[in-house]
Amino acid sequence: MTAGRLYYQDSYLTEFSARVLDRGATGQRLYLDRTAFYPASGGQPHDVGWIAGAPVIEVVEEEERIAHLTAEPVADTEVACRIDWGRRFDHMQQHTGQHVLSGVLMELCGIQTVGFHLGAAAATIDLATASLEPAQLTAAEDRANAVVFENRAVTVSLEEAASSSLDLRKPAERQGTLRIVAIEGLDRSACGGTHLRATGEVGPIVVRRMERAHGGVRLEFLCGWRALRRARADFETLSRAARALSASLEELPALVEAQSASLQAAEKARRKLAAELAGFRGRELYAAAAPEPSGLRRVVQRLPKGSIDEELRAMAQSFTAQPGAVFVAAIEEPPAVLLAASKDSGVNAGEALKAVLARVGGRGGGSVQIAQGSAPSRDALEQILDELRRASA
Repeated sequence: MTAGRLYYQDSYLTEFSARVLDRGATGQRLYLDRTAFYPASGGQPHDVGWIAGAPVIEVVEEEERIAHLTAEPVADTEVACRIDWGRRFDHMQQHTGQHVLSGVLMELCGIQTVGFHLGAAAATIDLATASLEPAQLTAAEDRANAVVFENRAVTVSLEEAASSSLDLRKPAERQGTLRIVAIEGLDRSACGGTHLRATGEVGPIVVRRMERAHGGVRLEFLCGWRALRRARADFETLSRAARALSASLEELPALVEAQSASLQAAEKARRKLAAELAGFRGRELYAAAAPEPSGLRRVVQRLPKGSIDEELRAMAQSFTAQPGAVFVAAIEEPPAVLLAASKDSGVNAGEALKAVLARVGGRGGGSVQIAQGSAPSRDALEQILDELRRASA
């Protein structure tokens, strides 16, 4: 393994001294003779901390060297360094927890982990399977936490890739000397990340989400302090919801389902009444519209903002259900237009609107009796209205 990388030997080392071998022009990019700062690699983010009192904001792998980027210049040659232990321990919990979860999924289901990402809020693994049954996931989560409670040893060793006794969960892609992280009786993986001494330090492992991704299954999970903080936040959210509904936590699911069903029924009734009202307004508009010399009754509805929704369409269809009728609605923001025509009007709404939209760079279309589209600008909308007025005169 590369010399000078102290995190390979001791993930719990938080303070060390080092010599600056090289630095960038501003003194904010440092190369040390040895380091305990972990660079972003293998799905695990970099460490942060301090070098000679200057905050370390990024640690970058550069082939055989590691660059330490600091928030301010460092002029010293001999420097005292300190790792942000809270961040380091969090990463150790999540990464070791990932090995536990991946090992269990292989043990119980024969499913290989093909990807790992450790984010600021949660961690994910990608699995080489098209599906994972809920019962399988529950069993894996239970088994992973059982391994945690058993406080199994986590050990690190250096072994040759050519050895016939590697017995890794996933075949190594590298040759030469490998760093093997092993969980007693469960998992052996080639890994350069920082890990705990025993599974008991991982704390609870909670799978939060399962979704399809890249042809496989992605699991989002939390370990240790992250799982505890998320449980607290979930409890507070549920408690607020329960208080708002004057219910206990145990009553909350049934009450939410009942409220949801009630809201859906109310929304259905509202849409029905809104459609009836729109129909009434359409007939009222028709009655109030004076026939043109051609015999057509035409109305143009202008709205400052909104969208072409069910109510507007219901009004248009009610208006044009009467003989000799043309209905136009124009929405100024975002620019949109609706055209409806009665069967005996002589106007093909779909063809007429599509032709006008094409000339101004708009998009849309529809049927013989009703069509809609969007305009690229307010000026284009006015041009559309003018052309529709002339075309149906």
